[in-house]
Amino acid sequence: MIRSFQAMINNKFTLNFSVDIESMLLREFLQTRGISKRTLTAVKYDGGKLMVNGVERTVRHTVEFGDTVTVQFPIEQLSDGLKPEMGTLSVIYEDDVLLILDKPAGQSSIPSRDQPIGTVANFVAGKFAAERVPSTVHVVTRLDRDTSGLMCIAKNRHIHHLLNEQMRIDGFTRGYTAFIEGVLKHNSLSIEQPIGRKDGSIMERIVRSDGQYARTDLEVTGRFKQFDKQYMAINLKLYTGRTHQIRVHMNWLGHPLVGDDLYGGSKLLMNRQALHCSAIGFRHPLTNQLMRFESSLPLDMQHLIREEFTMKQTSLC
Repeated sequence: MIRSFQAMINNKFTLNFSVDIESMLLREFLQTRGISKRTLTAVKYDGGKLMVNGVERTVRHTVEFGDTVTVQFPIEQLSDGLKPEMGTLSVIYEDDVLLILDKPAGQSSIPSRDQPIGTVANFVAGKFAAERVPSTVHVVTRLDRDTSGLMCIAKNRHIHHLLNEQMRIDGFTRGYTAFIEGVLKHNSLSIEQPIGRKDGSIMERIVRSDGQYARTDLEVTGRFKQFDKQYMAINLKLYTGRTHQIRVHMNWLGHPLVGDDLYGGSKLLMNRQALHCSAIGFRHPLTNQLMRFESSLPLDMQHLIREEFTMKQTSLC
């Protein structure tokens, strides 16, 4: 059994575990509960604490059936490049360890040289500071600046690790809605094409044989026509999280996203790529409860669809 709480003593995030197996080294037991070696190193050297039945122990201590193991995580420090700011966040869900947001188009997820302030991470850092959350900002699912929709933030490096593990085994689903140019020959398909950086470009990616494996599934949900040109609405599911993955795969397919001029799309209908993270699903990293969140299309994408056009629900996420 496991429970989570924000400890009031020293304002440190703490987890309790009940030992339900026979004798085992504390280090090995914690590994069975998803505590990484990197996290244990941070606990040891950065001000955390390991306790068994209320007594501080090292990882070489042997735990027995019925013991209570407490992990007190160190307070995390913000990186030098992350300035806390107070700003508007659209919070969809929040608990002690998770924060689910609905990001508008035009806002970057994290600071960069060109945009050091005003990002989602800046605003979350400001929120954490105001609420005394003892963590830096762990962005689990990052979105491009001009992509709208759901983002998942972890409030602790351990929670971030557990969610990344779900992604690694396809346990964390991400569903997107997009508008593309032209008409696909098939109503559903799977794209498995490796993605790498385009030679000579810092930002742009392309499909290339020496790139990283990437898989995107898509399903057509409707068609519409504007200015005598054909467009399609599609739902997509990501199995990997490569930079610009959907945009690159749709360009490779010959059907770029509406508004995505970096990857061959026209800005006739929109001034940004018509891409929205409409659903995410995963198991809660502590309770194992299945969680799913959805986000409606933003107004700029809704306005492209005629009144008689109806999109069906995605079956991909």
